[in-house]
Amino acid sequence: MHAYTHSSSFSTASKSFSVKGTSAHNVFASFNIFKGKAALSLNPVLPTFTKLESGNLVVSRRGVVMLKFTPAIGERKYDWEKNQVFALSATEVGSLISLGPKDSCELFHDPSMKSSNAGQVRKSLSIKCHADGSGYLVSLAVVNNLLKTKENFIVPVTAAEFAVMKTACSFVLPHIMGWDRLMSNMPTVVGGQQSKVVPQLLDEWDR
Repeated sequence: MHAYTHSSSFSTASKSFSVKGTSAHNVFASFNIFKGKAALSLNPVLPTFTKLESGNLVVSRRGVVMLKFTPAIGERKYDWEKNQVFALSATEVGSLISLGPKDSCELFHDPSMKSSNAGQVRKSLSIKCHADGSGYLVSLAVVNNLLKTKENFIVPVTAAEFAVMKTACSFVLPHIMGWDRLMSNMPTVVGGQQSKVVPQLLDEWDR
Protein backbone atom coordinates (compact mmCIF):
# COMPACT_ATOMS: atom_id res chain seq x y z
CA MET A 1 0.00 0.00 0.00
CA HIS A 2 2.89 2.32 0.77
CA ALA A 3 3.92 2.25 -2.88
CA TYR A 4 0.58 3.74 -3.84
CA THR A 5 0.39 6.57 -1.34
CA HIS A 6 0.76 9.83 -3.16
CA SER A 7 1.25 13.55 -2.98
CA SER A 8 1.22 16.11 -5.76
CA SER A 9 2.51 19.66 -5.85
CA PHE A 10 3.50 22.49 -8.12
CA SER A 11 7.05 23.81 -7.79
CA THR A 12 7.37 26.19 -12.80
CA ALA A 13 9.87 25.88 -15.62
CA SER A 14 12.60 28.37 -15.47
CA LYS A 15 11.94 31.65 -17.16
CA SER A 16 13.50 35.01 -16.39
CA PHE A 17 11.28 38.00 -15.78
CA SER A 18 11.49 41.34 -14.05
CA VAL A 19 9.35 42.56 -11.18
CA LYS A 20 8.94 46.32 -10.87
CA GLY A 21 11.44 47.67 -8.38
CA THR A 22 13.51 44.47 -8.31
CA SER A 23 16.14 42.75 -10.42
CA ALA A 24 15.37 39.90 -12.83
CA HIS A 25 14.06 36.70 -11.26
CA ASN A 26 13.97 33.08 -12.39
CA VAL A 27 10.69 31.22 -12.10
CA PHE A 28 10.80 27.48 -11.51
CA ALA A 29 7.51 25.64 -11.95
CA SER A 30 7.07 21.90 -12.20
CA PHE A 31 4.27 19.47 -11.49
CA ASN A 32 5.50 16.92 -8.97
CA ILE A 33 4.07 13.53 -8.07
CA PHE A 34 5.54 11.83 -5.00
CA LYS A 35 4.94 8.10 -4.56
CA GLY A 36 6.37 5.36 -2.38
CA LYS A 37 9.09 4.09 -4.72
CA ALA A 38 9.90 7.18 -6.79
CA ALA A 39 8.92 10.74 -7.60
CA LEU A 40 8.01 12.12 -11.02
CA SER A 41 8.21 15.78 -12.02
CA LEU A 42 7.27 17.52 -15.28
CA ASN A 43 8.48 20.89 -16.41
CA PRO A 44 8.65 22.64 -19.79
CA VAL A 45 12.00 23.66 -21.24
CA LEU A 46 11.52 26.56 -23.64
CA PRO A 47 13.25 26.65 -27.05
CA THR A 48 16.30 28.73 -27.82
CA PHE A 49 16.44 31.18 -30.71
CA THR A 50 19.18 32.46 -33.00
CA LYS A 51 19.05 35.99 -34.36
CA LEU A 52 19.85 36.25 -38.06
CA GLU A 53 21.62 39.18 -39.73
CA SER A 54 18.22 40.29 -40.98
CA GLY A 55 17.10 40.66 -37.37
CA ASN A 56 14.68 37.75 -37.61
CA LEU A 57 14.64 34.98 -35.02
CA VAL A 58 14.73 31.27 -35.85
CA VAL A 59 14.44 28.33 -33.48
CA SER A 60 17.91 26.85 -33.00
CA ARG A 61 16.83 24.24 -30.47
CA ARG A 62 13.25 23.18 -29.91
CA GLY A 63 11.87 23.01 -26.43
CA VAL A 64 10.77 19.86 -24.63
CA VAL A 65 8.70 18.71 -21.70
CA MET A 66 11.19 17.23 -19.28
CA LEU A 67 10.20 14.23 -17.18
CA LYS A 68 12.43 13.66 -14.17
CA PHE A 69 12.35 10.44 -12.15
CA THR A 70 13.89 10.34 -8.67
CA PRO A 71 14.22 7.19 -6.52
CA ALA A 72 12.88 7.03 -2.98
CA ILE A 73 15.32 6.21 -0.18
CA GLY A 74 12.81 6.16 2.66
CA GLU A 75 9.39 7.37 3.64
CA ARG A 76 8.90 10.76 1.94
CA LYS A 77 12.64 10.90 1.25
CA TYR A 78 14.17 10.96 -2.24
CA ASP A 79 17.71 10.85 -3.60
CA TRP A 80 17.72 13.98 -5.75
CA GLU A 81 21.29 13.29 -6.86
CA LYS A 82 20.33 10.06 -8.64
CA ASN A 83 17.53 11.17 -10.91
CA GLN A 84 17.06 10.28 -14.56
CA VAL A 85 15.39 12.45 -17.18
CA PHE A 86 13.40 11.80 -20.33
CA ALA A 87 12.79 14.76 -22.68
CA LEU A 88 9.51 14.63 -24.58
CA SER A 89 9.56 16.21 -28.04
CA ALA A 90 6.49 17.95 -29.42
CA THR A 91 5.37 14.75 -31.16
CA GLU A 92 5.93 12.69 -28.03
CA VAL A 93 3.94 15.24 -26.04
CA GLY A 94 1.18 14.58 -28.58
CA SER A 95 1.41 10.86 -27.81
CA LEU A 96 0.88 11.58 -24.12
CA ILE A 97 -1.99 14.01 -24.72
CA SER A 98 -3.81 11.56 -27.01
CA LEU A 99 -3.86 8.72 -24.45
CA GLY A 100 -7.31 7.64 -23.38
CA PRO A 101 -8.18 5.90 -20.07
CA LYS A 102 -7.55 2.48 -21.63
CA ASP A 103 -4.57 3.40 -23.85
CA SER A 104 -0.86 2.76 -23.33
CA CYS A 105 2.32 3.84 -25.10
CA GLU A 106 6.05 3.22 -25.03
CA LEU A 107 8.82 5.59 -26.13
CA PHE A 108 12.52 4.91 -26.67
CA HIS A 109 15.51 7.25 -26.57
CA ASP A 110 19.20 6.85 -27.30
CA PRO A 111 20.89 9.94 -25.75
CA SER A 112 24.12 9.21 -27.63
CA MET A 113 22.50 8.44 -30.97
CA LYS A 114 24.64 10.94 -32.92
CA SER A 115 27.94 10.06 -31.27
CA SER A 116 30.40 7.17 -31.20
CA ASN A 117 28.57 5.84 -28.12
CA ALA A 118 25.33 5.28 -30.02
CA GLY A 119 23.41 2.33 -28.65
CA GLN A 120 25.33 2.21 -25.38
CA VAL A 121 22.64 4.01 -23.37
CA ARG A 122 18.98 3.17 -23.87
CA LYS A 123 16.01 4.78 -22.18
CA SER A 124 12.50 3.31 -22.33
CA LEU A 125 9.49 5.25 -21.11
CA SER A 126 6.33 3.25 -20.60
CA ILE A 127 2.86 4.58 -19.80
CA LYS A 128 0.43 1.73 -19.14
CA CYS A 129 -3.19 2.13 -18.15
CA HIS A 130 -4.71 0.31 -15.19
CA ALA A 131 -7.27 -2.29 -16.22
CA ASP A 132 -10.00 -0.54 -14.22
CA GLY A 133 -9.27 2.85 -15.82
CA SER A 134 -8.27 4.39 -12.49
CA GLY A 135 -4.93 5.71 -13.72
CA TYR A 136 -1.60 4.74 -15.23
CA LEU A 137 1.71 3.18 -14.35
CA VAL A 138 4.51 5.43 -15.59
CA SER A 139 7.91 3.76 -15.66
CA LEU A 140 11.38 4.55 -16.94
CA ALA A 141 14.10 1.97 -17.61
CA VAL A 142 17.64 3.15 -18.25
CA VAL A 143 20.29 0.68 -19.45
CA ASN A 144 23.83 2.03 -19.55
CA ASN A 145 26.26 -0.45 -21.10
CA LEU A 146 29.17 1.92 -20.57
CA LEU A 147 28.69 1.97 -16.80
CA LYS A 148 27.14 -1.50 -16.76
CA THR A 149 24.11 -0.23 -14.85
CA LYS A 150 20.37 -0.67 -15.15
CA GLU A 151 17.90 1.60 -13.39
CA ASN A 152 14.14 1.28 -13.13
CA PHE A 153 11.68 3.86 -11.86
CA ILE A 154 7.99 3.13 -11.36
CA VAL A 155 5.42 5.80 -10.48
CA PRO A 156 1.70 4.98 -10.24
CA VAL A 157 -0.31 7.99 -11.44
CA THR A 158 -3.98 8.51 -10.63
CA ALA A 159 -6.50 9.55 -13.26
CA ALA A 160 -6.65 13.03 -11.70
CA GLU A 161 -2.87 13.43 -11.74
CA PHE A 162 -2.71 12.25 -15.35
CA ALA A 163 -5.45 14.74 -16.27
CA VAL A 164 -3.22 17.51 -14.90
CA MET A 165 -0.27 16.16 -16.91
CA LYS A 166 -2.29 16.11 -20.14
CA THR A 167 -3.78 19.57 -19.60
CA ALA A 168 -0.39 21.08 -18.73
CA CYS A 169 1.23 19.46 -21.78
CA SER A 170 -1.57 20.73 -24.04
CA PHE A 171 -1.07 24.24 -22.68
CA VAL A 172 2.70 24.27 -23.06
CA LEU A 173 2.93 22.56 -26.47
CA PRO A 174 2.92 25.74 -28.63
CA HIS A 175 5.44 27.32 -26.25
CA ILE A 176 8.03 24.55 -26.60
CA MET A 177 7.60 24.82 -30.38
CA GLY A 178 8.27 28.54 -30.25
CA TRP A 179 4.87 29.37 -31.73
CA ASP A 180 4.02 31.77 -28.92
CA ARG A 181 6.87 34.02 -30.12
CA LEU A 182 5.61 33.67 -33.69
CA MET A 183 2.08 34.70 -32.76
CA SER A 184 3.30 37.66 -30.69
CA ASN A 185 4.75 39.16 -33.88
CA MET A 186 1.85 38.30 -36.16
CA PRO A 187 -0.11 41.34 -37.36
CA THR A 188 -3.86 41.49 -36.94
CA VAL A 189 -6.38 43.71 -38.67
CA VAL A 190 -8.31 46.13 -36.48
CA GLY A 191 -10.65 48.59 -38.18
CA GLY A 192 -8.92 48.12 -41.53
CA GLN A 193 -5.49 48.87 -40.07
CA GLN A 194 -2.78 46.47 -39.05
CA SER A 195 -1.77 46.20 -35.43
CA LYS A 196 0.21 43.69 -33.42
CA VAL A 197 -1.00 41.26 -30.80
CA VAL A 198 -0.63 42.83 -27.36
CA PRO A 199 2.46 41.11 -25.86
CA GLN A 200 1.04 41.30 -22.31
CA LEU A 201 -1.48 38.62 -23.30
CA LEU A 202 1.31 36.17 -24.10
CA ASP A 203 2.98 36.99 -20.80
CA GLU A 204 -0.25 36.11 -19.04
CA TRP A 205 -0.55 32.82 -20.96
CA ASP A 206 3.04 32.00 -19.94
CA ARG A 207 2.22 32.09 -16.24
